[in-house]
Amino acid sequence: MRHVLEMTFAGSVGLIAIFLVDFLSLFYISMLKDERLTAGVGYATTVLFFAISINVGLMIACSALTARFLGAGDRDRARRVATSGVMFCIAVAILTSGMMLFFLPKILSALGAEAETFSVALRFLWITLPSTPLMAVGMALSGILRSVGDAKRAMMVTLIGGIATSILDPLFIFGFKMGADGAALATVMSRFIFCVIGWRGVVGHHKLLAAPSWVDLRLFALPLIGIAVPAILTNIASPVAQAYILSVVKQFGHEAVTAVTIIDRLVPLAFGVIFALSGSVGPILAQNLGAKRFDRVRQGMRDALVFSIVYCIIVWVVLALGRDRIAHIFGASEKTAGYVAFFCAFGAAMWVFNGLLFVANAAFNNLGFPLYSTFFNWGRATLGTIPFALYGAQWGFEGVLIALIAGSAIFGLSSVLVAFHAIRKLETRAAAAPNS
Repeated sequence: MRHVLEMTFAGSVGLIAIFLVDFLSLFYISMLKDERLTAGVGYATTVLFFAISINVGLMIACSALTARFLGAGDRDRARRVATSGVMFCIAVAILTSGMMLFFLPKILSALGAEAETFSVALRFLWITLPSTPLMAVGMALSGILRSVGDAKRAMMVTLIGGIATSILDPLFIFGFKMGADGAALATVMSRFIFCVIGWRGVVGHHKLLAAPSWVDLRLFALPLIGIAVPAILTNIASPVAQAYILSVVKQFGHEAVTAVTIIDRLVPLAFGVIFALSGSVGPILAQNLGAKRFDRVRQGMRDALVFSIVYCIIVWVVLALGRDRIAHIFGASEKTAGYVAFFCAFGAAMWVFNGLLFVANAAFNNLGFPLYSTFFNWGRATLGTIPFALYGAQWGFEGVLIALIAGSAIFGLSSVLVAFHAIRKLETRAAAAPNS
């Protein structure tokens, strides 16, 4: 448990910094006293979530291959694959952001953006989406730093970028009177800072990038794709579910869309430690799997699950007790504040079960069952979201939230059962081949 706690809290610092900045950014926009702006930014960030999820998958591929060669003692090949990984990330980011910009009006219309919210979201995305390659490079460099074991510099990439954004946001939004466009511009500048800090760590300190080579890119393209595609498929499940929920609640007015936007900023800030837990417990399980200590693999799973459940319940209680104050932080209308307060009091319960799914997915990805992770993530995003949201919508916004708790519970609990079954399967295999 000590190992789980140390790894999790160390990994949560950079994540919480980013989530806090996103929270403050929305808070600043809400101070403009126009919920249509807040709703428009909500639609825009749903689209950006897709781009970020793709970049996370690319980062995983880049860092995994680099770490593999570093672990084998082949630093030269590690430098070459890291360079090819960065090139690969840039190419995919340019392609995806270009396609998203081309279809942007249709995407926003499909999400339900209308009138001024459509215009706000469109402007926000035309400013931020072209900087997607910068974000891809920054995330890839952060992943490379993790692959070499430099957790501190990897953390500083996001931490310093987050601090810069927290300064730039109010400057552009209020100082230059740019409103939501100012928040978008601050996002672009923070991504440039991500790249600078990451570059200093990877190139300046570790010398882990070589001269770009098309020969190396062709050589490592298939291994990168082999890791990136499953990771991307897993990651984009969440924005798909988020986009669907947004399309369902739009029938309750822009107040409901604004409430979802606020909740989407509140959740990562409140439950960010669980995001870090999923990235921290995996290596612990993998190390003990390599040592064939299946008792410790199970203990690691149990400790991570206990920590997740206890943490989520505590946060849920805190949100419930402070629901009225939290709901009015953004100066929202009474209807919007009521929706946010309901989430704090009841809807946050779904994160008790989402936490279970996060831990189970970490086990699947690190114990050799990545397709299980893809299955459960997409299962929750589709079967655990669509029918439940549609059924709950009969009772309004509150009904949607309560129904989604049920969907999260089904997939959270079942994923844990399957994870322990997978551990037993690995133990049986090891017992059958004791010399392997």
